Amino acid sequence: MIVATILISAYLLGSIPSAVWLGKWLYGVDVREHGSRNSGATNTFRVLGKPLGFAVLLLDISKGFLAVQASYWIIPEGMSYVLLDVFAGLCCVLGHIYSVFVSFEGGKGVATSLGVYLALNPYTVLVCLAVFLAVFLTTRYVSLASILAALCIPWISYFLFQQFEPITIFFNVAISALVVFSHRKNIQRLIKGSEPKMNFSKSKA
Repeated sequence: MIVATILISAYLLGSIPSAVWLGKWLYGVDVREHGSRNSGATNTFRVLGKPLGFAVLLLDISKGFLAVQASYWIIPEGMSYVLLDVFAGLCCVLGHIYSVFVSFEGGKGVATSLGVYLALNPYTVLVCLAVFLAVFLTTRYVSLASILAALCIPWISYFLFQQFEPITIFFNVAISALVVFSHRKNIQRLIKGSEPKMNFSKSKA
């Protein structure tokens, strides 16, 4: 019962549409009706500017981190945390991408996955952030940087940090696949050359 409660709570936590609720509350704007029509941090930056974009980014990261950390606060001592941590993190990312609060639509799962990995393996985050920044600063495509960073996760975990446990391999591949799949429209636009670049110097639209 405790395990089911934690997993359901992780999904609901991930489902909180930070960009949608904050955009409506503070600006009277639904980010899903503007820009890329995505309810993630990137579109919030484009549509409503840097202050709210950073707020949504931090909140989405916090969702993933808290979903994993909750097991340490709730589960009785002596129970195994590993499986629960992994599936709580996965449920949270699924909640972010397929939010029950906004008709099972949501963001791309990147920031929430970042929060999950901050709780599970911060060293993986550092390497993936380096990949993300290298690609983004070179191309200015947030989507491309996110996709390549996500694709690196299983390889970094396995070869660099030698995490050979089957559950860890499954989790890394699942998160990587989810993030890439959620970017399928971006991939199409990247191939066509119509994907917009990010310009942080722009003010609120």
